[in-house]
Amino acid sequence: MIRRAVQLSVLCALPLATASAAPQPALSYPEVDRILVRKAERTMTLYGVDGSVTVIRGIQLGDAPVGPKQFEGDERTPEGRFTIDYGNPRSSYHLSLHIDYPRPEHVAHAKSQGRSAGGLIMIHGQPNNWPAGRVPGDWTDGCIALSNDEMDALWEAVPDGTPIEIQP
Repeated sequence: MIRRAVQLSVLCALPLATASAAPQPALSYPEVDRILVRKAERTMTLYGVDGSVTVIRGIQLGDAPVGPKQFEGDERTPEGRFTIDYGNPRSSYHLSLHIDYPRPEHVAHAKSQGRSAGGLIMIHGQPNNWPAGRVPGDWTDGCIALSNDEMDALWEAVPDGTPIEIQP
């Protein structure tokens, strides 16, 4: 909700003509209180506080999407229960929501192998310098990528603290 509060305060400081001319997202999702990602199905299910269920299809994952993330650079998307803990409006990808990976157990496992667990796992849009549409296939380093329109709507619907479960 911090993201919305900051955005609202900025809009309130603008003249009315500017605020009313602000573009609206192409998509809209109700406020989300839980997210479920199924990697094999390439779906993200949004559970709304109003009881609604919305499924986003065709999500994009890391270059090596099968199996849980274990180490920095393995290009896998983590699996397990996490939390969306903050948003980054100045992301290198069209907006991003941070997933609180790694958890202590991930760090301990990687350390036992003499490696780093990695980090900065996000749900984000397409690269800012990408001309239009989507980058083809799975291309992230372990993040979850959406279309920019989907990301705009998700940004508005997901407050900090939202639980996310990522399944194989």
